[in-house]
Amino acid sequence: MISDMPDVVLSLFVIFCRVGTCLLLLPGISSSRVPTQIRLFVALAISLALAPALLPTLEPLVSAGNDNTRLQLMATELLNGLFIGLLGRSFMIALQFGGHVVANSIGMGQALGVSIDDHEAAPAITSLITMTATTLIFVLNLHAEIARALVASYSAMPPALGFSARGNLVNIVDNLDEAFLLCLRISSPFILYAVVVNFAIGLANKLTPTIPIYFISLPFVLAGGLVLFGYSIADFLIFFMQDFQHWVLAG
Repeated sequence: MISDMPDVVLSLFVIFCRVGTCLLLLPGISSSRVPTQIRLFVALAISLALAPALLPTLEPLVSAGNDNTRLQLMATELLNGLFIGLLGRSFMIALQFGGHVVANSIGMGQALGVSIDDHEAAPAITSLITMTATTLIFVLNLHAEIARALVASYSAMPPALGFSARGNLVNIVDNLDEAFLLCLRISSPFILYAVVVNFAIGLANKLTPTIPIYFISLPFVLAGGLVLFGYSIADFLIFFMQDFQHWVLAG
């Protein structure tokens, strides 16, 4: 038992390589607002929790290889975890971009708030959307489904096969395509609202050039945009959660 301990510890570290790099990019846990020590302990805890299911797969690879193959195994597991986390992160990036489009379309692009993902200021509406979506991920128990998806990833991306650059590139392109369509679905009502409102303001400005139409219409544009935002936020958060849940359950 003592002689097998180095292989077990190294296998646990290989599990941590994939899990830790995946959590480095996933929404919620990867936020810069979460202290680094907490993120590290969460990654270690999840790695230890998944170890009983994954050690039978990894321990033979670790014990049968030499130092070079073990280093290669660690490097490929880091890349695999980074790729899995990037797939999930692309949905949050699409949601953030959609939030910026919403804020600019209703005239609140300069109303900055505190971002939950980085230290740079972001529009307040974008912060509200991303914070709500992150909360829903934990409320709907999708963080537990992510752990199950990590276990399933060892069947879809076996450690023995290393990192498949071609296959993963195809997957990330398909995922970005889905994220772009998600962003378009979220922001399309606000893009249409911005086109109609700006056309009306421009037409009114041409008809009455002596009146500052822009300053007079700004409160009404903001009010109409907030009303539209209030009616549509539930729908596009549902769209986001459905796509994110589909990615998680698909593994």
